[in-house]
Amino acid sequence: MFRHQGKSRTLKHNLHIATILSFVAGMVNVTGFLSFQQLTTNVTGHFALFINDVANFEVWKGTIYFLYIFSFLLGSFSSSFLIEKYRANKRLNVYVLPTLLESFILVLVAVSSNMLAMSSYDIIACLLLFAMGLQNSYVTKISNAVVRTTHLTGLFTDLGIEISQLFFPKLYPNRVKLKANIKLRSYIILFFFAGGLAGGFFYSKLDMKLNTLLFGALILIISLFYDDFRYRLIKSRRKYKQSRISMAD
Repeated sequence: MFRHQGKSRTLKHNLHIATILSFVAGMVNVTGFLSFQQLTTNVTGHFALFINDVANFEVWKGTIYFLYIFSFLLGSFSSSFLIEKYRANKRLNVYVLPTLLESFILVLVAVSSNMLAMSSYDIIACLLLFAMGLQNSYVTKISNAVVRTTHLTGLFTDLGIEISQLFFPKLYPNRVKLKANIKLRSYIILFFFAGGLAGGFFYSKLDMKLNTLLFGALILIISLFYDDFRYRLIKSRRKYKQSRISMAD
């Protein structure tokens, strides 16, 4: 799911990566909000608050919202930069780099919350927004802009449009593709919701606080190892079949 790109990428690959990353994003979103009442997976609300402060001539007050926005932007830039820089290296799965960086940030935030007495959560919010910028960027690139996992506004918009198109089969005859898109967006929304529920349960009921983010990092790392193991297994099977065929000839 992390390796296949372009025409070799199927709905199944997109569903796999969408469910995993949207679940993680849901956990991060709820954990961040419960910790310091800030959204940490998108910047739409922060942009509105920033404009409001600027309009009221409270530019300095709005600086923190600008930093939130910039952190998400920097995360997106960093992810894309790493992918483009190492794309020529055929031995390296370039999408591993931003995914590992995202995992590292989630672990860093969780561990540092246990070791340091934090009076201000602004730095944590910036780190989580940076991590979500990383994620949104690499999943957008790997899926060719089909999958977005860190915010739901556009997803609900697209889902509403595509459901309405089901009622006009003559205008939209490609029903298979249309239903595949609806399925994909529905999965992302459901798993974002599930991740939020899981994050809220770990944060509040189990009193894990920011340590909840460790589960998100663990899910990402396990997914990377599984994807690599599966890729190597499939590659070994192909080599074995080819060797059998060549021996038979």
